[in-house]
Amino acid sequence: MKDQISRVEKEAREDLAKIDSAEAVEAFRIAYLGKKGKLTELFKQLGAVPPEEKKEVGAELNRIKQWLESSIDEFRKKVPQGGAPAEMFDETLPGIRPPQGSTHLLQQTIQEISGIFSRMGFETVEGPEIETEFHNFTALNIPLDHPSRDAFDTFYTTHGQLLRSQTSTVQIRVMKERKPPLKIIAPGRVYRPDTVDASHSFMFHQIEGLMVDDRVTFSDLKGVLHLFLRELFGSQTKIRFRPHFFPFTEPSVEIDIQWGKGWLEILGAGSVDPNVFDEVGYDKDIARGFAFGLGVERIAMLRHGINDIRHFYENDLRFLRQFV
Repeated sequence: MKDQISRVEKEAREDLAKIDSAEAVEAFRIAYLGKKGKLTELFKQLGAVPPEEKKEVGAELNRIKQWLESSIDEFRKKVPQGGAPAEMFDETLPGIRPPQGSTHLLQQTIQEISGIFSRMGFETVEGPEIETEFHNFTALNIPLDHPSRDAFDTFYTTHGQLLRSQTSTVQIRVMKERKPPLKIIAPGRVYRPDTVDASHSFMFHQIEGLMVDDRVTFSDLKGVLHLFLRELFGSQTKIRFRPHFFPFTEPSVEIDIQWGKGWLEILGAGSVDPNVFDEVGYDKDIARGFAFGLGVERIAMLRHGINDIRHFYENDLRFLRQFV
């Protein structure tokens, strides 16, 4: 019996040295401590051992059992599930790259548009999304009785503020803080209580632009927007300017690009109204400038053939992964 015990211990030590995975640890445990394991079988034979040897043999079997259990526990700590012992880990092997996100299509569009204007010397600025009526309406020459100031067309807070309905508010803030010359664009989210459908959302993105100096003309406006639109849509893009009305610019225009067999309105612009210069403390007899604004979602939808604005906000990876 003692010879069998010695033989089993020797075999166990040899098998233990070969363990290199979590599966091998479990196989070792079953081979020696399982229901039909080698050590378990020796315990079953303990009843046949002479009484004068039983105590000594039992103690030896228990010693080996405790050694096996502690060795198995040690290996389980060292060997990760399905891997090699920690001391055998090769840190020079390449790791598993975790899943990575990508820039959202709307942010890609904003970055591209900002890059075009940056190359023309425009600075990108940002401002708060919760605004005052002064910055959102009054300073932009929008009278009290204008429909856009009605609660049906603007999100007002209980404290008399509002969610900005245009990023022109940033232009006002910059003009109140700085003197000309100015060349800025202001991208960001804006909010209007529109009914959500394929072409409307209560939250969307705008980019507003402003240039102010003492010799800025309408010709500068046309030159900047011609260059911008041909950079964005291609050098052969045909562009036209149509008279329009905006409270904060005079004269005002809407700009169309030829799209297919027709014309498509793409942005609004105009020379800054002198009343706006009055509100920000500029000398309206000296200051000259132009402003423009466009919708980011509209640009992205046109360029990528997207027919529903809601796709931008639903976080559907099947949609978003097309633009990685």
